[in-house]
Amino acid sequence: MAYQSGLRLIDIDKSFGNTHAVNSVSFDVSEGEIVALLGPSGSGKSTVLMIISGLEKPDRGDILWNGTSILKTPPHQRAFGMMFQDFVLFPHMDVYENISFGLKMGGQKREKVNEQVEEMLELVGLPGFGARNVHTLSGGEQQRVALARALAPAPKLLMLDEPLGSVDRSLRERLMIELRRILHQMGQTALYVTHDQEEAFTIADRIVVMREGKVEQIGTPQDIYNHPSSLFMAQFLGFKNLLPAEVVDVNKQRIMRTPVGDFPADGINLGKVTVLLRPDSVNMKEHGDSKIAGEVVETTFRGNTSRVTVSVNGKILNFDFPSQYTLPKEGDQVILSFEMSEAVHIFTDHES
Repeated sequence: MAYQSGLRLIDIDKSFGNTHAVNSVSFDVSEGEIVALLGPSGSGKSTVLMIISGLEKPDRGDILWNGTSILKTPPHQRAFGMMFQDFVLFPHMDVYENISFGLKMGGQKREKVNEQVEEMLELVGLPGFGARNVHTLSGGEQQRVALARALAPAPKLLMLDEPLGSVDRSLRERLMIELRRILHQMGQTALYVTHDQEEAFTIADRIVVMREGKVEQIGTPQDIYNHPSSLFMAQFLGFKNLLPAEVVDVNKQRIMRTPVGDFPADGINLGKVTVLLRPDSVNMKEHGDSKIAGEVVETTFRGNTSRVTVSVNGKILNFDFPSQYTLPKEGDQVILSFEMSEAVHIFTDHES
């Protein structure tokens, strides 16, 4: 096996009684990379994190750091850092003492500790906060102190388990961008665990999507959003325009029959499929190789975009357009055009 700089999981399995929590999970995190472990509750994300930290032992598989197995390395010797949703700062310590705690435990000299704490406070945007009582800090400030505390000992790998789960939406949006900037500025290798797609897309360089203990898809945020690998992925990403369809041969031509019309299906195997018509890949300018016609049910303004809900042969479909578009009104008849290669994804798996 070729040498890999950073973390590598190889066929990790873990069961608890009759529950197969993690099933043949393999992925890597290169040094300096931020990888998000994304999935719904119960998908095995936190179990994977506990195995990497050494707090749980896998039943099978291996974990490598810079090409060397660390399975037998005790948790405290792995030099990995952890940051949780319940970040709980030490209430009897001020900001300086919270951040310096790990450094002092590691035997750092006072001068080095002072220098590192000041550097961390500057990095997280809290210069001069060292003497502050943690009880006087806002939620966002406490989160930044917790991040500084986790980063201060310079962990080889920083693992973050739903770190923004307890902050409100507006603060979370700001912290997502700040967190990515700080981690990249530090060159920090990081594994970010979340069930929130927006967090994963905003923070991560790559995403590992998990489902029922298995890896469902790995890719960049753009790859995963633009090319979901399965019907589950399309549903998980929130796509609604999913149509039952059947690929058939008619007069020596292969077509795909859907509730909203027939479309060419060259190169697609015969049989039942599910079709995703992307909400962001249609236009009302008759530019495209395929078209559907319908009646506007509703138009909803959403800031940068507006959603147009259209009834096509009784099927309700939603499409998103830039808000500067001149949008149709309820009851208007519209023709929507699209390129099959851009707007349509075909899935052969079937789920409710």
